[in-house]
Amino acid sequence: MTYRLYSVILINTMLAKSQNNQTVKMNEFLSRHAVFTVDELDCFLSARGTGNVNTRKSLLTYYRNQGRILPLRRGLYAVVPLGSRVDSCPVDPFLVTAKMTDDAVLAYHTALEFHGKAHSIHSRLHYVSERTSLPLTFRSYDIRRVTVPRPLRAKGKEMFGVTHRKRSGVELRITNLERTLVDVLDRPELTGSWEEIWRSLESVEFFDLDQVVEYVLLLGNATTAAKVGFFLEQHREILMADEIHLNSLRQMRPRQPHYLIRGQRKNCRWVKDWNVMIPVEILEKSWEEVL
Repeated sequence: MTYRLYSVILINTMLAKSQNNQTVKMNEFLSRHAVFTVDELDCFLSARGTGNVNTRKSLLTYYRNQGRILPLRRGLYAVVPLGSRVDSCPVDPFLVTAKMTDDAVLAYHTALEFHGKAHSIHSRLHYVSERTSLPLTFRSYDIRRVTVPRPLRAKGKEMFGVTHRKRSGVELRITNLERTLVDVLDRPELTGSWEEIWRSLESVEFFDLDQVVEYVLLLGNATTAAKVGFFLEQHREILMADEIHLNSLRQMRPRQPHYLIRGQRKNCRWVKDWNVMIPVEILEKSWEEVL
């Protein structure tokens, strides 16, 4: 065997070994990330000594051509399970939502769904983030960003009431039930009808009311305090809401009558104790009359 031929064989062997190692590493990564960002892949490859941009690009191109990954938007991919088709493979919308930005927090009705407390399933999902991000429409889902409430940013409490959960091996952030209760009443338009809101919240067996009141105080919104206080008073026996919690919220109630929703002024009644105009459908729970 000539030296030149030996060198060619050696180089090809080394290249094949290198490619095989990269394949093994990529398969390891895909097995742990049902949905992933390019930044996460870069960190993974760098930790294993292959943090070259061209290597990453080649791997993504190869696995995309093989039908193993599905691009969702620039820099965001879903893994196609073995034996599945790219156009019909299952993709977890919660994981996609959690990866929209590096600080994304599942919130509002999406948090209720994640906790298993939503009365119905919505195709629109929301996450809270300080990062600017365009909406994503993927299959039947519409994923949208909601800005962090200004009072939380001002007080450095952006992550108040945020918990971590793992889903399909992927860690994500989500508002806990206490913060979700307040958030949903603070911005009901992000959850749906009053029936949806009431039925969803009524499915929660327990709230840490100290934390609920603390979060309301952080937001500092009088109308929100009245909404939360009204809901707790309606369910005071089930939720064990005592006068300490209710009085803390009463002290924040608006000085002048406020509507539960500014744009909804018809068919409302004034609830003196909270100084808010409550829609009749809530006071009478009219949805319960429908068989």
